[in-house]
Amino acid sequence: MREFKRTDRVADQLQQELAVLIQREIKDPRLGMVTVSSVKVSRDLGYADVFVTLLGENDAERVRENLGVLKRAAGFLRSQIARRIKLRHVPELRFHYDESVLRGHHLSALIDEAVASDQRQDAADDASSDDNASQRDDDAPQRDDDASQRGDGAPR
Repeated sequence: MREFKRTDRVADQLQQELAVLIQREIKDPRLGMVTVSSVKVSRDLGYADVFVTLLGENDAERVRENLGVLKRAAGFLRSQIARRIKLRHVPELRFHYDESVLRGHHLSALIDEAVASDQRQDAADDASSDDNASQRDDDAPQRDDDASQRGDGAPR
């Protein structure tokens, strides 16, 4: 059995070619630094969902504007892909913003915040337990080693 399905191989090739084409061939000044994060191709190779991220631009208006530029350039990109990749039918390109990177950053920040909170709580607990232990030691009666033994020298 094959290690990879044909759709996976086509998706990988499309991802590589689209990354180069978007970077080098699209001259629209509205287009920011676009990264093609993944491509999913339908089983019949009719459609390719292209997931992109934008470097440093995460507000909704810039995302919409960049996706609009890419959607208008989809026909050009498709024709360029047809010249570069030998396929009987080049999939129709549908561009989507990949929010997984933002979600990952957000989750990472939440985890870092939780760890820092736990460390602060542990430090506060250690400090309060050290204070309580030193108070208990001060309040405890002091025993002399000689007083702790019986008259016959055997410990109690």
